[in-house]
Amino acid sequence: MAGIAAFGGYVPRYRLGAATDGWNSRAERAVANFDEDSVSMAVAAGLDCLAGRDRGLIDGLLFATTTPPYAEKGCASIIATALDLRRDIFTADITDVLRAGTTALKQALDSVAAGSARQVLVIASDNRQGAPRGEAERNSGDGAAAFIISRDDVIAEHEGHYNITENMMDVWRSAGDPFVRSWEDRFAIEEGLERILGDAVAGYMERQGISARDVGKLALYAPDGRRHTQLARQLGFAPEQVQDGMFGRLGNTGTAFVPMLLAAALEDAAPGQLVVAASYGDGSDVIGFRAAAHPGNGQGSHGVSGYLNSGRALDSYETYARWRDVWVTDAASRRPQAQSPSVSALWREGDRNIRFYGASCNQCGFVQYPPQRVCVKCQARDDSTPLRLSDRPGRVFTYSMDYLAGTTDTPLVIAVVDFDGGGRALCMVTDRELDEIKIGLPVEMSFRKLRVVNGIHNYYWKAIPRRAAD
Repeated sequence: MAGIAAFGGYVPRYRLGAATDGWNSRAERAVANFDEDSVSMAVAAGLDCLAGRDRGLIDGLLFATTTPPYAEKGCASIIATALDLRRDIFTADITDVLRAGTTALKQALDSVAAGSARQVLVIASDNRQGAPRGEAERNSGDGAAAFIISRDDVIAEHEGHYNITENMMDVWRSAGDPFVRSWEDRFAIEEGLERILGDAVAGYMERQGISARDVGKLALYAPDGRRHTQLARQLGFAPEQVQDGMFGRLGNTGTAFVPMLLAAALEDAAPGQLVVAASYGDGSDVIGFRAAAHPGNGQGSHGVSGYLNSGRALDSYETYARWRDVWVTDAASRRPQAQSPSVSALWREGDRNIRFYGASCNQCGFVQYPPQRVCVKCQARDDSTPLRLSDRPGRVFTYSMDYLAGTTDTPLVIAVVDFDGGGRALCMVTDRELDEIKIGLPVEMSFRKLRVVNGIHNYYWKAIPRRAAD
């Protein structure tokens, strides 16, 4: 039977919280850095899920989000390339609705059950924006979750589903809108969330012939912590049955919210326990999974909890607002306009810039980045093998700080990184505090935005300090 063979997650390092000057709230939420978006976070969650696994077995990739960087261009293809997946796989972007993550899970389960794919990677990622100082901004968060759907070696078997589709104008964002909009609160909650989710969960339990007491963990959608508790109680679930919504630590991550709760539930699920995910958005998807023996074995290298416990408070709300272009300074106007990247160069250099391939000499084993025709150690010519460096840890060999570069995150930190097992690369360092930067700093690679010019999102790999629980 089809089910989940592996799962992972990603939570950005930085948080708005009580220690953030100008935030004026004790509630904490995760915020993507200035060079992160739904695609870069999806790559991070995918790396976490794929850790130690054979990427050549993945037959498809489904990417769910409401915040794709492109209105017309597939983002799943960027993610598949960055994750170094095979070329002959199917990909699709599932967008524009909050329940896209569970819809993608359902489509992957159907593909695997039908035999059209052996393993499908599903990634949900979002970084929605609410109006400054508003309720949506306080309750939202940024993050991603990833799952491998398979028929082999599953750690949680698919145990039924129930779907409702209903046109509901409660939360929306039109083309060109920077912020999420919503209708009158009472209408949105009573006629939307409570009614539709109630009908969907009841429909699932009736179809499966179960009651609320048969559910071990419920990964339930809600816009905020108060409504999360209230809705679970109305549905007849005891507090211990409801997966922690992580409000006050993470926030509502949009399309990724229910998938992240599902991943967190699977981290601690007991063998045989029924885990039910209930999403919301123009209807509802309810999907059940029965945990097999030791479901935590499918967890990625960090998982949702690992990333959640390795956060750092942002210094000020002004920094966050600058990252999101809510407050624009005049620094950019004092510098020349950035040149548009060459599309042909982006395509030609995709293996070294997006897949992040170095080359290992077949004669002496020396690793070079970027790949060169001639080995600098033994001078062998045109005799090397491509080597993926994106998932290799490393250490800072040397570094410099540029206070004049005019970047969003001043100073610009440039480092020479030596990779474990060989290889050296010159790259930017992000997600860093200045007191952390030192020779020998353990780092890992992270897929990030360089810039956006003429509508072209230019991605590259940067180094970040290795994430570890505080």
